[in-house]
Amino acid sequence: QKFQSGAITVGEFFRLLQVHVLIQKPRHSHLPANCAVSAAPTPEDLLYSQYIHRPKLRIYEEDCQALTRIIDELKPYAKVQDQLLVNVNRSLWEVMRTCSDEELKNFGAELNKMKSYFTKESKILAHNEKETLYSKLLQSAQEQHRNLQSRIEKVDDLLQEAESCLVALESAVLCFSLFFSPFLSFFPFLLELESLKAQEEELQRELSEMEAEDEQMLVQMEEFKQTEKSCRELLEKYDFTEWEITEWNEQQAVFDFLYDSVELTVVFGPPIDGDDFGEDLSRTIVSLNFESFLDEEQAPPSSCLVHRLIFLFIESQGNWQEKCPTLYYLPQVLHDISLVVSRCKSLGEEVEFLERWGGKFNLLKTEIKDTEVKLLFSASAAFAKFELSLPLSASYPSAPLPFSVQTRIGNIGEKEVSAVLSSVPVGHRYLRRIVTSIHQNLLQNPR
Repeated sequence: QKFQSGAITVGEFFRLLQVHVLIQKPRHSHLPANCAVSAAPTPEDLLYSQYIHRPKLRIYEEDCQALTRIIDELKPYAKVQDQLLVNVNRSLWEVMRTCSDEELKNFGAELNKMKSYFTKESKILAHNEKETLYSKLLQSAQEQHRNLQSRIEKVDDLLQEAESCLVALESAVLCFSLFFSPFLSFFPFLLELESLKAQEEELQRELSEMEAEDEQMLVQMEEFKQTEKSCRELLEKYDFTEWEITEWNEQQAVFDFLYDSVELTVVFGPPIDGDDFGEDLSRTIVSLNFESFLDEEQAPPSSCLVHRLIFLFIESQGNWQEKCPTLYYLPQVLHDISLVVSRCKSLGEEVEFLERWGGKFNLLKTEIKDTEVKLLFSASAAFAKFELSLPLSASYPSAPLPFSVQTRIGNIGEKEVSAVLSSVPVGHRYLRRIVTSIHQNLLQNPR
């Protein structure tokens, strides 16, 4: 009924005629489970892979690709079985639907004969393809055999060359040992000589380093000497220790100042229990007495001035026992007195300098009256003569000096002298710097 109505497909039409067309589906190959190798390949495995397996695999891949292309080309024809016969070949359908069953049977038999013929043809084609494939495999195997044989020959050549080199090397070693055997015993001495040379170089390097260190130490020592010299100069400059101990016993201590011309006697109180040496700082002091041993009739005026200033300071301090009730305060008292003695001694040296060399500064006369110094200046270049009076105290030279001027010739008075003295700072050699400044600023040019 489907055949008569035209609803029959090509495949159903073949089955109706007892013609069975088998279309095989492609099969996919799978590697066996034991194909994976976990161990590292041996050299034989690598050679097999390079010269046998890989070439065969490449040829099989090419053949498989060719078959895949043919299958892809035939796939559209296989789908014709699912199409209606009337659409594929309408003229065949119109003829065959009018045929009897006997005619259909005979037509089917003819189709089976044709199918058998084409099956044989396909087998022949398959055998031809296999022949071509095996020919390619044979050619590849022969080519790889030639390559392997060539490589084996190259390796043999290399081995022969290596053996020749080894024989030559053994001969050279034998000749060397025969020729240099008399000198082999000398090698230890050469090695020892090299070792000694290395030690000598090391010692030379250490010696150079030591010489450099010595030079550096000499430089440092020179720097230390300069520093020591500077420190000594500063120490001498600012050392106000003017006293010396001439006596120290359980009852009293005697200190001398200014070349033994001033004496300080310290009378101690009763000793303290346990103070075997009389050095307990809490020991009381009963009295402090100052005495001058200067012969004022024989001493120069500058020395008398110094002593007057020192004792003026001592008298100005009042009761010394109150300032120094115990041994604890004695060092401070000695320091204060030494400071005054040092300043006054420096003043005396300045006065002596002016008495001796005053002429260089147009200083005609230096006169000392009690604690006052009178300086008589005279200069013909400035047409001036005047007397400068400077009252001194024990605080010299820490404060500006008061002064008075008596003009005898010329017009230099207190105003001019005050202008000069105001520019002279107080400090070391204050009196000498005053005289020098007056000489330079007032007595060099006419006024």
